[in-house]
Amino acid sequence: MAPGHVFWAIFYFACLCSASLANNAKVNFREKEKKILDQILGAGKYDARIRPSGINGTDGPAIVRINLFVRSIMTISDIKMEYSVQLTFREQWLDERLKFDDIGGRLKYLTLTEANRVWMPDLFFSNEKEGHFHNIIMPNVYIRIFPYGSVLYSIRISLTLACPMNLKLYPLDRQVCSLRMASYGWTTADLVFLWKEGDPVQVVKNLHLPRFTLEKFLTDYCNSKTNTGEYSCLKVDLLFKREFSYYLIQIYIPCCMLVIVSWVSFWLDQGAVPARVSLGVTTLLTMATQTSGINASLPPVSYTKAIDVWTGVCLTFVFGALLEFALVNYASRSADRAADMHRENMKKKRREMEQASLDAASDLLDTDSNATFAMKPLVRHPGDPMALEKLRQCEVHMQAPKRPNCCRSWLSKFPTSPFKKVPCLGRGQCSRSKRIDVISRITFPLVFALFNLVYWSTYLFREEEED
Repeated sequence: MAPGHVFWAIFYFACLCSASLANNAKVNFREKEKKILDQILGAGKYDARIRPSGINGTDGPAIVRINLFVRSIMTISDIKMEYSVQLTFREQWLDERLKFDDIGGRLKYLTLTEANRVWMPDLFFSNEKEGHFHNIIMPNVYIRIFPYGSVLYSIRISLTLACPMNLKLYPLDRQVCSLRMASYGWTTADLVFLWKEGDPVQVVKNLHLPRFTLEKFLTDYCNSKTNTGEYSCLKVDLLFKREFSYYLIQIYIPCCMLVIVSWVSFWLDQGAVPARVSLGVTTLLTMATQTSGINASLPPVSYTKAIDVWTGVCLTFVFGALLEFALVNYASRSADRAADMHRENMKKKRREMEQASLDAASDLLDTDSNATFAMKPLVRHPGDPMALEKLRQCEVHMQAPKRPNCCRSWLSKFPTSPFKKVPCLGRGQCSRSKRIDVISRITFPLVFALFNLVYWSTYLFREEEED
């Protein structure tokens, strides 16, 4: 070939390449997307009312795979037994009618914002109370159509869901709240929901809840059968553990302090009636107010909760301290009446003894007509009170000494010890009021400590058994 012909052949080939590159550079892919959407979704070509075919174009049910991204959990209400959650919800299925040419891999997917343009699964949240979409600044929803006909639907929604709770162990309880998703009209013969393989549920990191901790979550299936057929259903179980530190500071420690303050009454003098009454009534009213405030934050349930047992026993201890003062006051007044009666009897006996002494002296000084003294025999008369008293003292001194008890001797050093001998007043009336106070100082703390041991061991073990 002549050199001139080679030059012109190379020049012509270079012009063709430059023209081809210029044409490719001028391709408008957005225009291509519009044409493809018009082709696959045009009138008479695609009907959104018809569900996609099954696997490999069969007449089986359409398979829809679901995954969730939990963005936040706002509130968990014990009164309403519900919780609020914000999540990104995604569905993915295959619709072979939506296949298109990807222009050599340059067009990865088509994007839509109108869900009514394509067929959508009729999924609903079966335990939903309230819900809404997010439209700021634009509706938070998109649909992606991939070249091989796969459709991805994603939307951000906020839901308030019902969460039936068992509050028998409140506030040492754990609650399981579910998120249920089911088909409303399509039976399992037409539509089946499946969890996406791998990690179907993701939770945002550093999720903070006011009074709970999200321990774990589980995915499961919950298909339901009704008179109209069987419907596909998916559920997510969220396991929440209640934070006990809040209730320890706000409820348990204040109740313990109120019970201990009510015991101060045992150390006050039994004659300080205004102080003991004021202390008992104040602690009782404060404890009642605390109990009513706790019950106001909980739903009225038919069973007894752990917090009910605690507040009920604490209220009983405070009320018992008030009743103890009433018993002490009654015993003190009874002792005073016995003391008054004892004083009157002693005065009466003293007068009788003085009269008897005068009579004896007059008999000794009495002389007969011969001026001789009458001698009286030195014998004990049956009714002589002085002789009886001396005989009683002799019997006391002649009794054998008892063996000393170490505990009693140590406790008798305290002025208010129940083992210390106190002077009797009247017929066996001793200082019972003081002994009641001393016994209460020991009994009330011991019984309350025993109750704490039984309470915490019982409910903590029950919590572990439920886990």
